[in-house]
Amino acid sequence: MFNIKNFSLDWAGKALTVEIGHLAGQAHGSCRVRYGETEVLATVVLGKTARDGVDYFPLLVDYEERLYAAGKIKGSRWIKREGRATDEAVLTARVIDRSIRPLFKETERKDVQVMVTVLSVDGVNDPDVVSLFAASLALMISPLPWNGPIAAVRLGRINGEWVINGTYEAREKSDFDLIVAGTKNDVVMIEAGCNEMPEAVMAEAIVFAQKQLVKPIQFIEEIQKEVGVGKIISAEVEDEAAKQLVTSKVKNFLAGKIDNIFVPSKVEHHNLVDELRSQLDELLKADNEVSKEVRALGLTIFDQELEVAARDLVLNKKIRVDGRKIDQIREITCEVSPLVRTHGSALFTRGETQVLSVVTLGAPGDEQYLDGMEEEGKKRYMHHYNFPGFATGEVKPSRGPGRREIGHGALAEKALLPVLPKKEDFPYTIRVVSEVLSSNGSSSQASICGSSLSLMDAGVPISNPVAGIAMGLITNPNDKNQYEILTDIQGLEDHSGDMDFKVGGTTTGITAIQLDIKLGGISLAVVKETLDRARTARLSILDKMKAAIAAPRAELSQYAPRILTIQIDPDKIRDVIGSGGKIINKIIEETGSQIDIEQSGLVFITATSAEGGEKALEWIKQLTHEVTPGEEYEGPVTQIIKDRNSGEEIGAVVELLPGRDGMIHISNLAWERVGRVTDILNVGDTVKVKVIDVDKEKNRISLSRKVLLPKPEGFQEDDHRSFGPRRPMGGPRPSGPRSGGFGARPPRREF
Repeated sequence: MFNIKNFSLDWAGKALTVEIGHLAGQAHGSCRVRYGETEVLATVVLGKTARDGVDYFPLLVDYEERLYAAGKIKGSRWIKREGRATDEAVLTARVIDRSIRPLFKETERKDVQVMVTVLSVDGVNDPDVVSLFAASLALMISPLPWNGPIAAVRLGRINGEWVINGTYEAREKSDFDLIVAGTKNDVVMIEAGCNEMPEAVMAEAIVFAQKQLVKPIQFIEEIQKEVGVGKIISAEVEDEAAKQLVTSKVKNFLAGKIDNIFVPSKVEHHNLVDELRSQLDELLKADNEVSKEVRALGLTIFDQELEVAARDLVLNKKIRVDGRKIDQIREITCEVSPLVRTHGSALFTRGETQVLSVVTLGAPGDEQYLDGMEEEGKKRYMHHYNFPGFATGEVKPSRGPGRREIGHGALAEKALLPVLPKKEDFPYTIRVVSEVLSSNGSSSQASICGSSLSLMDAGVPISNPVAGIAMGLITNPNDKNQYEILTDIQGLEDHSGDMDFKVGGTTTGITAIQLDIKLGGISLAVVKETLDRARTARLSILDKMKAAIAAPRAELSQYAPRILTIQIDPDKIRDVIGSGGKIINKIIEETGSQIDIEQSGLVFITATSAEGGEKALEWIKQLTHEVTPGEEYEGPVTQIIKDRNSGEEIGAVVELLPGRDGMIHISNLAWERVGRVTDILNVGDTVKVKVIDVDKEKNRISLSRKVLLPKPEGFQEDDHRSFGPRRPMGGPRPSGPRSGGFGARPPRREF
């Protein structure tokens, strides 16, 4: 029934095993790949017919996390099956998409779906690099036309030594986390997060990572030779004469008109392009020599001619489509505190791209809980990126963040994470939201700049401001050695160009990289040159940012909450919480504070009111204070204690601290003899007392009122008078209640 083939490769000291022919037999390409004990299934399916009316290649990449892979059941009480993809799953799907998409032919219009399902995770080996390898292999052994193979590698560095495909534990110790995907010779995709790494070191890391791709790519080629099938030939317009005819008509129509559409304004440019496209369409409709199908091709050729013209402008005239020089950055303005009541805000504008970034500071308890297939724990810094339709003058329904928004938010988060203060020094939970108000390229990098400014405006003590820049590439299609690297690309250059190389960092070094390309790959020489030019641009942007705000503000916004901390004995945590949370909830209710307690006994009190925060702090101090003999207190009488047999009053309970009581025996109420406790004290009275004894084993505190009173002149205490007649040594105990203060033996009580 099955024709199963198994293959194995030793890769970075671990077995990479492949099984083909066993699972997902109806997919057009499928493979089961295991690395360590992490296992994924990759499948590829090609649509039957081309989609009409689309001007892009319809590729869909899905990365499916399954909680069973990690031996987990969803934490929700009501929903137990997997729902919407986690951010981590979306980011992994984007990595796969960005790596394989450049190797498809852009003119293809049949749907292609690549799906990677995670079957097992071992908690050691991340499935993302394995998934990209599996996707590449599934495409290669399928009949789909694709110019692979590619592979990916994760690289880190510990104590100066490169670490290939490091474990989760190794990544925690590494200086950086770098994923490089590519062919044997070129780089296709880069994703990196690092701690202000110098450009030279990053270039060295990318070069080393590139070399590690040769072995897994050769492995894919060997498998394809044995089990691969013939590739489908891409569909082309069959009537070559008709194609040449319409191409000629389009070029004649555009002669002398193209140069006029390249203007600085994005809106004006699109209006001019739309007007030309409409004129061309009407011209082709009126032409009896052109069929409907070929007319559609004519509009595609129109777009291609515009791209050719844009390339020619850069390569031969060294001028950008908006008139800028090759390395020129658009005009930048930086504004801080544009919003009055937020904890921190900034408006960053670069050309026609404008981003408003807003900071909110919260309590430690506001951290995001992570409970996914791979992720567990908490997250105290979050960056969220919003891209509404009005940012590009379009009508777009608001349906929550899409993959692009999640990806750009994660990139900005990664760029800023290395400069944030440690929780011990700044215990706040930090959320930054970047609202794209207008976009003409590089909005993700503008959100890095705006977020850095807003964090400083909020008084968050970041170690260095961070800026981001998007670099582009224009290449001669007939000669890859003729190219120009563009600084600060705008929308048209991103759409028509060959590369979007985003670099975030400080004056010290790089904190984040994201590379997307449209070519089959770029050389390492281009990578190195781009990193160097990006640094020059980044330093220029940072100078403009520092002119707006040079350093984090010394004080937090008056509207931001204040956090007070206190270290208590971990054994006292239960005293603060109380039975069923009764005490801590009372503190929260009466002070308006939020209280978070760690297992170590570190308590965080977050309050918008200084008075409320101080009240909560003092309350917790009292709750956790260790009562010792000799201390004096003043508190209310909460109970009169009676002998359970005789009913005689024998003492009064006094609240010393919230949740801490002590007892005054009747003999310690006054120097004189006291017949009844209520002759001196009643419930609700306030009394001053002194601690005379603390029995920790029985949790009893004995108090005295009389020692704080002046002793009457000439007064001598008579034990017989105070405690009743003394019985003879060895004599029988009186059967009735004792005379004097104690009376019968009181019931055992805990104080």
